Amino acid sequence: MIASFAESLIGFRGPLIAALQASGLDVHVAAPGLPAGDPVRARLEAQGLTVHDVRMQRVGTNPLVDLGTTIQLYRLMRRIRPDCVMGYTIKPVIYGTLAAWLARVPRRFALITGLGYAFQQEGGGMRELVQRMYAAALQRVRKVFFQNPDDRDLFLERGILAADTPSCVVNGSGVDVSAFSVAPLPGKTTRFLLIARLLGDKGVREFVEAARRVRAERSDATFVLVGWIDTNPNAIAQDELDTWVRDGVVEYLGKLSDVRPAIAESTVYVLPSYREGTPRTVLEAMAMGRAVITTDAPGCRETVVDGDNGFLVPVKSVDALEVAMRRFLDDPDLATRMGRRAREIAEDKYDVNKVNAVMLSEMEIR
Repeated sequence: MIASFAESLIGFRGPLIAALQASGLDVHVAAPGLPAGDPVRARLEAQGLTVHDVRMQRVGTNPLVDLGTTIQLYRLMRRIRPDCVMGYTIKPVIYGTLAAWLARVPRRFALITGLGYAFQQEGGGMRELVQRMYAAALQRVRKVFFQNPDDRDLFLERGILAADTPSCVVNGSGVDVSAFSVAPLPGKTTRFLLIARLLGDKGVREFVEAARRVRAERSDATFVLVGWIDTNPNAIAQDELDTWVRDGVVEYLGKLSDVRPAIAESTVYVLPSYREGTPRTVLEAMAMGRAVITTDAPGCRETVVDGDNGFLVPVKSVDALEVAMRRFLDDPDLATRMGRRAREIAEDKYDVNKVNAVMLSEMEIR
């Protein structure tokens, strides 16, 4: 399993890795930032995994660095001779797959968890280059997993995914519905929560502007932001965040290793993202019995039945986001009703055990 962000092997792929181990496989993981003595490495090794620290720039387009990553992955695979390789996110999919193909790994899989910053750009050489490299890699896999049908349709439409390459759409990464159990709603104040990397395309600015408008008239609403400033070119600036906090528009809790207390203290979960694979934080909030406001965008729209377990709003529409927020303020019972349905959907559709069972079956791992 190849990742570009070491912590994601625990937070996002942990249950899948455990399912692979339970099937009898010896699982190795490779990611940057895992030197000897690193606490994330220690946690992975405690799970019985063999850990490999690799050089990889999660963000950056230096071709020499990326070539070095590919060569290192190739040498690693030639040494350990894996039966299967899976990469997720852009660089592990592209360079991990090409390295696995060169190393003659017999079974290669790709997991598309979202499109990333390069795909958000209109035109330009970067998006074209990424698409060509993706296409070269995906021609060399046994199966491609997508987390929503819109991403698969886009890959087919743009010729990134060949029509004869097997693919499968799964319900995101799933959620552990036992670990994320239902929590009672907080008191009289309605708390709207957003958990995300602090990027523009996560809809953070739209969330803050809607909060500013609502707070100007309603004292019974608070707005909470959880996350961190990323190295992504689309990241929110520190001084911008500081201004929001100083003006009292949002409460900022920073990056949390465990988001469950923040969700438990919230009334409604909000994610105005421009596009996702399937947003993990939405699934976690649903499992804990929270109504959701999110966008009618790929990945996001899969999680909400409009008017049932939450509301869908147009991408970048502060007006629609504000209206949806006010509906919860005007009807105090709405969050309870929708939160109950959210939990039911999480159990039925997004239970991580069900999602992983589908993936292992599609990988022909029993």
